[in-house]
Amino acid sequence: MLHLLFVELADQFTFLNVFRYITFRTGGATMTALLVAFLMGPAFIRWLKKKQKEGQPIREDGPQSHIVAKAGTPTMGGGLILLSIIVATLLWADLTNGYVWVVLGVTAGFGLVGFADDYRKVTRSSHAGVPGRVRLAIEFVIAFIAVWAVMMLSTEELTGNVAVPFFKDVLVQLGFFYIVFGGLVIVGASNAVNLTDGLDGLAIVPVMIAAASFGLIAYLIGNAVFSDYLQIHFVQGTGELAIICGAIIGAGLGFLWFNAPPAMVFMGDTGSLSLGGAIGAMAVATKHELVLVIIGGLFVVEALSVIVQVASFKLTGKRVFKMAPIHHHFEQLGWQEPTIVIRFWIVAIILAMIGLSTLKLR
Repeated sequence: MLHLLFVELADQFTFLNVFRYITFRTGGATMTALLVAFLMGPAFIRWLKKKQKEGQPIREDGPQSHIVAKAGTPTMGGGLILLSIIVATLLWADLTNGYVWVVLGVTAGFGLVGFADDYRKVTRSSHAGVPGRVRLAIEFVIAFIAVWAVMMLSTEELTGNVAVPFFKDVLVQLGFFYIVFGGLVIVGASNAVNLTDGLDGLAIVPVMIAAASFGLIAYLIGNAVFSDYLQIHFVQGTGELAIICGAIIGAGLGFLWFNAPPAMVFMGDTGSLSLGGAIGAMAVATKHELVLVIIGGLFVVEALSVIVQVASFKLTGKRVFKMAPIHHHFEQLGWQEPTIVIRFWIVAIILAMIGLSTLKLR
């Protein structure tokens, strides 16, 4: 909204031209989301505590240390993140841009699915929320609609194509099957972040790192000059997604203030599903679906550890890890929670750097 207002005024007042620049508005979105999270955080957490007498239900089959240490901590803190992102995006993004509404729609849609899951857990004082199949079905419907919308916004050259990292101008045409592929990317990213959210501060920082990476990617591929120099595919209009990435970073920083060990609030599925969905949707919109596997490698490893653990136990009756997801495995090995969290952050930074290097190598 601010973008459209000040662009109109810029014709009369040249100093307002800065509102035309994506970089300026990304910074504005970051600061706005940060302020909303900071200012609303204390009251929001008090309200959650009032509504959730016992806090988030703690799984009895999880680490025993969590049963006492994390008992009574309220969940659904992702609502604060969503509020901050939406307010900042609506204020600073170009609302005539279709990609903005696609990513924002996925973020809000997955957030509602996560809210329903969290609400069911809290009201029933059980870790069992919305049935898995129902939740996945709704997620896929949202994701398929989003991918279809992206295909409608894309140029004929890019519609239904998947770009291959490290190879210049290589596009794999999937045709209509791209809707299935893109849906798997979005839903997979969403649930991978959800699985990672098991320790205080563990998920939110890698999400911010991924958002910063895709903010840069969106800005570069949405600019004809930069995309030509880097020899990557130009996707007109995606530069505006940098504003949403900035909002995610600002909201994430504000949330981390309250989620740092020992956490005052958990993001819950409301936050993890929506943030993962947002990152997945941006990967689809920017044609960097496969690069997401590298940048979001930490989330991939977390998800794979669960898949391997379940498959191994069903096939052989033996467990590969002491506990899954893998961050709990390291807890069982005796690593302290802050140690695991910070080391995983370092891994996330390294993977993001590797992923971003494909921009020049491709």
